[in-house]
Amino acid sequence: MHTNAKMAGAAAAAVALAVLGFILTAPGPAAPPAAPAPVAFVPSMEGTRPDGNVGAGADGQLVVDAELGHLFDYYLAGLGERDLAAITTEIERELERRLKPGPAAQAKRLLASYLAYKRALLAVEQALPPEADMVKAARARLAAMQKLRASYFSAADSAGLFGARDAYDADAIARIALAQDNSLTPAQREAKLAALDAKLSPAMLADRAAPGQVMRTEETARRMREQGASADAVFQMRSAAISPEAARRLGQLDQEEAAWQARIASYQGLRADLLKAPAGDAQQLEARLQQLRAAHFTVEEQRRLGAYE
Repeated sequence: MHTNAKMAGAAAAAVALAVLGFILTAPGPAAPPAAPAPVAFVPSMEGTRPDGNVGAGADGQLVVDAELGHLFDYYLAGLGERDLAAITTEIERELERRLKPGPAAQAKRLLASYLAYKRALLAVEQALPPEADMVKAARARLAAMQKLRASYFSAADSAGLFGARDAYDADAIARIALAQDNSLTPAQREAKLAALDAKLSPAMLADRAAPGQVMRTEETARRMREQGASADAVFQMRSAAISPEAARRLGQLDQEEAAWQARIASYQGLRADLLKAPAGDAQQLEARLQQLRAAHFTVEEQRRLGAYE
């Protein structure tokens, strides 16, 4: 395959994974039309919604699963833009908005344990001995994490918060180990990979298949748009291929991308005019270009401009 084709394939896969992550980590289905995104907690979260479909069971108790961790991690990703105290307060507000007082109190206690665990984990990771073998290093880190959790969570809470993540990590490590095992024949490696596939849960199997499904769906959407299909027709196709909620989110991505491209086009026109005008020395020109960037884009967005300049 030519280099350009490989790059195109890698780019398409990266886009599909990014889109998939946007779909899978978002809250559960909402009635159409989709509500506008809330005011971002930090600038880098602009246009997103908090992750984690948290809730309570029929018994009124908090459901402790990976979704709760997704909610915590969504806000913790804002560290550096806001301090930990502000982030903790915002997470607690979000829990109060979504849950009744009893489950919310349970979730807040787990949040405190989660933060303490994360702080302790830094020290544990730093204490791990250096290991050149990537597989051994990954296994040692996973084992250390699992051991540390016993100091902060009950067995049930630990399994709920981290069980799915641990399963994904263990599967990934096993597949890397197989890829690096040069003693295996191709047939033996294929058999061992098939054995790993057989152990996957339905959810993990679906996640492994999902990127390809998203790529195929988006290729169909691209062709439909080239042929003049309406946004509603594309929505109906995506709804049938994936789900109505995913179709709404992909439509939202389409709108955001169109708005971004319009802003880029406007910026490029103004930048071209500025480059044509007499601007003195190079330092003065760069200062004016930076003023133009700052007037049209956030600091985070400016990091993307290099690809367009």
